[in-house]
Amino acid sequence: MALSEEDKETLIERTNIIFHCAATVRFNEILRDAVQLNVIATQQLLLLAQKMKNLDVFIHVSTAFAYCNRKHIEEVVYPPPVDPKKLIDSLEWMDDSLVNDITPKLIGDRPNTYTYTKALAEYIVQQEGAKLNIAIIRPSIVGASWKEPFPGWIDNFNGPSGLFIAAGKGILRTMRASNNAVADLIPVDVVINATIAAAWYSGVNRYSRPRNIMVYNCTTGGTNPFHWGEVEYHVISTFKRNPLEQAFRRPNVNLTSNHLLYHYWIAVSHKAPAFLYDIYLRITGRSPRMMKTITRLHKAMMLLEYFTSNSWDWNTDNVNMLMSQLGPEDKKAFNFDVRQLHWAEYMENYCMGTKKYVLNEEMSGLPAARKHLNKLRNIRYGFNTVLVILIWRIFIARSQMARNIWYFVVSLCYKFLSYFRASSTMRY
Repeated sequence: MALSEEDKETLIERTNIIFHCAATVRFNEILRDAVQLNVIATQQLLLLAQKMKNLDVFIHVSTAFAYCNRKHIEEVVYPPPVDPKKLIDSLEWMDDSLVNDITPKLIGDRPNTYTYTKALAEYIVQQEGAKLNIAIIRPSIVGASWKEPFPGWIDNFNGPSGLFIAAGKGILRTMRASNNAVADLIPVDVVINATIAAAWYSGVNRYSRPRNIMVYNCTTGGTNPFHWGEVEYHVISTFKRNPLEQAFRRPNVNLTSNHLLYHYWIAVSHKAPAFLYDIYLRITGRSPRMMKTITRLHKAMMLLEYFTSNSWDWNTDNVNMLMSQLGPEDKKAFNFDVRQLHWAEYMENYCMGTKKYVLNEEMSGLPAARKHLNKLRNIRYGFNTVLVILIWRIFIARSQMARNIWYFVVSLCYKFLSYFRASSTMRY
């Protein structure tokens, strides 16, 4: 820890509560750095905490996905995949290439080094903080605020926020996900309120209950489930009503779990338009950039597809117990009852929050953004018309059989419309 001796002494003398939230949240962090930031740093803070003379509570913020290799997750600390101390000792003598080679075997059935090291950190907290009054908070996918400081507040591209923006810009057109998988989003203010309440409960009951670690699964899927198909619908509908400025294409996303269909849409809806747009930029004397953007987007999608394709069942008994311990006024002031969360309203506020607070777009620019979206719609209709004419000229006009099939389909449609019109007339 990069603290001076004077600062350490101040903390030792004056600290009452520790909220340990610091961590690397990069899913693709190399193992050595992830262990340093998520495990060793936690270990060092625990050593300092044990010296603090007035410490009442140590709150460690983990993740609900620390044990994502399990489908059902209780509010307990599970045995680690490897002894953290042995791993730390081994990493000291390994070079980077060796660490990278053994990383897939070490993390096993976990998707990344983030979830792996957060599980190790929980075990470190349990083992080395045995004499401390500890609680662990496990939020799921943290999103924009529900109510505080105001609805939809968000200040970064982390988690799904960057994908929502890419969808709103019309850049993200497809993603590997299950429409029926639970999107366990949790508003950031819900996490904060639950964390404060957990610190209060651990503090006031530190002498009246056994000194065991309280774990809180701060999730929504078990009490107020929301699915990725619903997320896609609300994101697209919000950005069609309230578009982002200078969108690349009209918002539209296809979620699929089919491998072949996914790669088809990647080629047709991502790479082909990006390639053509970069050609246009080169012709007009500008630097091509869209293929680079698409490449970065695909990397982000790959990191998240594990979480958008699976569902988990988290036990939330401790969270429910904590809620029951609050008085009526505290339940209002520190509300983390996600049963009250209305997802359609929340998702609209979330999307508008990315527009206002991440992209810094003014609401006064909406008329121009809507006009631009209509322009993109007209371009699409024009392109499709030209494409149909080309297909006609190349394939249908040159083949007698194709022409016969075409005329048959057209005549069938005409007869159907005539019958429908006649039926409507007879009805009156």
